Amino acid sequence: MRKLIVSLNITLDGFVAAADEGLDWHYKYWTDEIAETTTELLSHADTILLGKNTYQAMATYWPFQAKSMSFPRTDIAYADMMNSYQKVVLSSTMTAVWWNNSLLLKGNLKRAIENLKNCHGRDILTYGSISVVDKLAAVNLIDEFQFWIHPVVLGNGRPLFSRQKNSISLKLISQKVFSSGVVLMIYRADN
Repeated sequence: MRKLIVSLNITLDGFVAAADEGLDWHYKYWTDEIAETTTELLSHADTILLGKNTYQAMATYWPFQAKSMSFPRTDIAYADMMNSYQKVVLSSTMTAVWWNNSLLLKGNLKRAIENLKNCHGRDILTYGSISVVDKLAAVNLIDEFQFWIHPVVLGNGRPLFSRQKNSISLKLISQKVFSSGVVLMIYRADN
């Protein structure tokens, strides 16, 4: 069975986005070292699971990056994977998807994700999409969390698991400290 992995940038005080939904706070910590690790982690997957807002933001950004002369050459492999992998979008309001290899999923979330996990292939990776992560966590569908902890305190913003009612027990399986101060903590769900 394929693993469903959630990969999130998070502040020291537990926020995944600023109060205005902005993500500028984590860009200043991006390094080639982090780019290499994100590319390595993405290479273990072949499907990207996204919510509407994250999908729309990525679908307007990634298709053009590999050909942009200002795009870092060290990130080309990552851009190629983002564009070629299957993208599965969970949305009750969208009626169409347009990014290469995209599929719109509606209906029973638990059944749809269980079917996706049972399909042949590599892991399924979710970036951002906090409302989707909340729903997946509520029905115990997440197998692994990749928390990219940034050395910044926002004071307010969008907290992780703001709607979570059940406890989630996790087991630390690896950690990596980057020169920028970012710490990657990988946890497996301990069900």
